[in-house]
Amino acid sequence: MTGNHQDARRAVYVISVAAELAGVHPQTLRNYERGGLLDPSRTAGGSRRFSEQDLDRLRRIQELTSEGLNLEGVRRVLALEREVAVLRQELRTREEQHRQDIEEISRSHRREIVPLNQSPTVFRITKRTTF
Repeated sequence: MTGNHQDARRAVYVISVAAELAGVHPQTLRNYERGGLLDPSRTAGGSRRFSEQDLDRLRRIQELTSEGLNLEGVRRVLALEREVAVLRQELRTREEQHRQDIEEISRSHRREIVPLNQSPTVFRITKRTTF
């Protein structure tokens, strides 16, 4: 994990601070968590802790609800967005593997190709006709 990605996942905000940063009531965060839209970390004592990644997700939830989606619609959109992200990553991985395969095939063909000036010449002896 890179430092920035790790920092984004670090749960540091208590619910009141996370709610204030997101511009919502803490109860809204609890409702989103109960509905499975958010999954904040918990301390040993059970207190919620939100990360930057959680806040980004919360902003996306707010964006979708402001566009008129209900929470079930938001859940479905978020699931589809996750699926698309996974498929895009899989596609990038496969594209890279195909690129490497093509390079390897190209390298192996280069070793097999003989330049024209070094290739054997085939002479055909033809029978001459005398008149």
